[in-house]
Amino acid sequence: MTKKLLFLTTLMFVACSSPGPGKFGDLLKDSPSIAGKESYLKSPFVTAGDRVYLVGHQDGSFPEIGWHIQGEMGGLWDHPIKLLDGFDIVLKMGDESFSLNRAQVFTNYPMANRHSYLLDQAGISAERWQFAPDGEEGILIQLVLTNEEDRKKEIQVDFTGHADLRPTWLGERTEMIDGQDSITFDEATDTWIAKDVDNPWFVTFGADLESDSHNESESTYEGKGISGMISYSLEIPPKESRTITFAIAGSYLSREAALETYRSIQANSLAMLEDKKKRYKKLAAQSRLTIPDTVLQQTFEWLKYNCDWLVRTVPEIGSGITAGIPDYPWWFGVDSEYALKGYMTIGQTEAVYNTIALLDSLSEATNGNGRIVHEVSTNGAVFNPGNINETPQFASLIWEVYQWNGDKAFLERYFPTVKKGMEWLMAEKDIDGNGFPDGFGMMEIHGLDSEMIDVAAYTQRAFADASKMAEELGDIEQAGVYREKAAQLKKAINAEFWSEEFNSYADFIGTDQQALHLIEDAIVRADTLDKPWAVTELEATKKAVIANPSSTPRPFVLHHNWVVNTPMEMGIADSDKALKALETAESFVNPFGVFVTGIDRDESAGSDDGSFKGSKIFSYTGAVMTLPTGVQAVAENNYGRPDKALNYLQRMARTFSYALPGSMYEVSPDYGMIVQAWNIYSFAIPIVQQFFGVQPRAAEKKVVITPQMPQAWPNASLENVVVADNAVSVYYEATTNGYKVRVKQEQPGWEILLRLRDESDRKASMNIISKKVAVSRDGFYELATTESELEAQVSFDP
Repeated sequence: MTKKLLFLTTLMFVACSSPGPGKFGDLLKDSPSIAGKESYLKSPFVTAGDRVYLVGHQDGSFPEIGWHIQGEMGGLWDHPIKLLDGFDIVLKMGDESFSLNRAQVFTNYPMANRHSYLLDQAGISAERWQFAPDGEEGILIQLVLTNEEDRKKEIQVDFTGHADLRPTWLGERTEMIDGQDSITFDEATDTWIAKDVDNPWFVTFGADLESDSHNESESTYEGKGISGMISYSLEIPPKESRTITFAIAGSYLSREAALETYRSIQANSLAMLEDKKKRYKKLAAQSRLTIPDTVLQQTFEWLKYNCDWLVRTVPEIGSGITAGIPDYPWWFGVDSEYALKGYMTIGQTEAVYNTIALLDSLSEATNGNGRIVHEVSTNGAVFNPGNINETPQFASLIWEVYQWNGDKAFLERYFPTVKKGMEWLMAEKDIDGNGFPDGFGMMEIHGLDSEMIDVAAYTQRAFADASKMAEELGDIEQAGVYREKAAQLKKAINAEFWSEEFNSYADFIGTDQQALHLIEDAIVRADTLDKPWAVTELEATKKAVIANPSSTPRPFVLHHNWVVNTPMEMGIADSDKALKALETAESFVNPFGVFVTGIDRDESAGSDDGSFKGSKIFSYTGAVMTLPTGVQAVAENNYGRPDKALNYLQRMARTFSYALPGSMYEVSPDYGMIVQAWNIYSFAIPIVQQFFGVQPRAAEKKVVITPQMPQAWPNASLENVVVADNAVSVYYEATTNGYKVRVKQEQPGWEILLRLRDESDRKASMNIISKKVAVSRDGFYELATTESELEAQVSFDP
């Protein structure tokens, strides 16, 4: 075996021998890790903290990436400002120089990452580690150099930080104007300190060794940044290692704050890494999944880590989950409304409460009428005051969170926003008074802003949930009004949005004029993408509309957008329509999931493989995305088809670690955001609430368990699901003629209600191991206990 091959093989582990004291690798040697692919070394990674995060390429370089602020979304960010475009580390040995920007292996950890290099010519191997401590405006980078030869090595290490103190997106709206950066070397701290000359924005960097020299230079990056190089000397005996730990800290308030953070993280680096490791171990233990499918199990575990990566705190404004990295590192309404439901199922409740509080306060300050904002930069500037679906989805989020926490004060705090929002929705957005609000929902296609199916479905669900909230708070009259509205909308959606011709719910209800214009645009799109089947279908629809004109709005199936599946996601579709629509939806998938816009799929969909080929200008045209695929899984489960639901989860899981190890891209398999918030919705709701059937009713101190397990999981467990101050675990085991279910809880006194489907076609009989009485009700056998454990066995007659 060659030296290089041996090196690349052993890099799959932290080290072959003890890494020595003070090394990050020593602390992380027993932590989960995933090595990346060589083919994706020139694609992004993230080192995430709640205050700062670092984005570069897996090979260790820092190219100018991103489109939201063109070429500026990489580097080191301390929102609402950027600190660095990146940094370079160069090793010098005599007359030779070696830049650490071509790593052979990238390895991701839940709380850190590592770039590994073999410098054959120098006889040196190198590891670059980095992590962002919790709650700190700084990051730590540790370089471990190993002398692979039998003679002493004298090495000069040059660290160059490329400062770029600039505002985030929409900075100009809050008078954040980028100035030229300056840089000075501070002898007292042995660090470089850069400042934006027009603003109190600072970044400082140095190492835990005394420097030899320093040098200022112009930045090679676009913008108004400046660079500073600082050099250190290392002597490495034969076959030994030496470390140097760099710290980078910033502040958008003062020089003193940046220096204090620098001193703190440099002095406490190992303790901070240990604290973060412990916290991530706790995250992993919550809602711990064990199933035969090890890929899906690992995916679910790492999605919990991904959720934490997306928390962004700006103390002057608030804290909340962001949509995605690198181009959506700020706060969104709808992304959060999907994702936070998933966050609750995995016990990451602090992020849920903080995000809801942030969205509520920003929406009140911006709109004041219950309308929920869509997109807010981290400087507080609101880009979009809210799409129509976001207001009803906020209502349903509040009710869902209340099911988990049972906190009536929480409900009382947010119900006024819900109430105002529903009033605004009907008064200002339901132009014709038919109950269907007009305006953009999830599909932001130009002109597609009439009565959208997803807006209708989410509005119906919001009224149903708002009625329960009103009743819980004693407003019986309002509860009745909301309940009646929900019933009317459910009936109307099934009657007015359904298309028997297409076996699908319509994309929208609109006028013939609106439809014809959209058809023309869709034909151009389909023709450009070379989708002849879609052009033929659209031309036929156009002829039918012209031949059979309507003077009133009517439903149209044009784009086959994924949102046509939201009536099944919300469980409001009639069963016969739902099953037809779910079968129709299977035509618009590829191996990774569901197409955002159905007309973008081609005749080979289902056998197509490989990377998503996006346009040079960032676009979601032709995309398959995790959210539509997750919605489809939820929908399948709602109508008793867990095997179909699992199929969609497995499609998404094929994209896990596809490009960034330990993560799942927004667009499947490798396009768009490298980490995406709503992925947890797409997995946690089907797994926690549907397969294992955990349905909390915390206000009643009750947890209802209605398992619906796919056949491919003969043994499955979900442990430590947090419900208020309780935690439940569910264990499932298939037997030769049935199955067993065991439920445990930490807080006896709560009621566990186990509901098992009465599969009458299989003549089920039950053996109640826990000796509790089973009651048959509404097609279920129900067993209840307030003790710590409940177990049941179901057997079927041959």
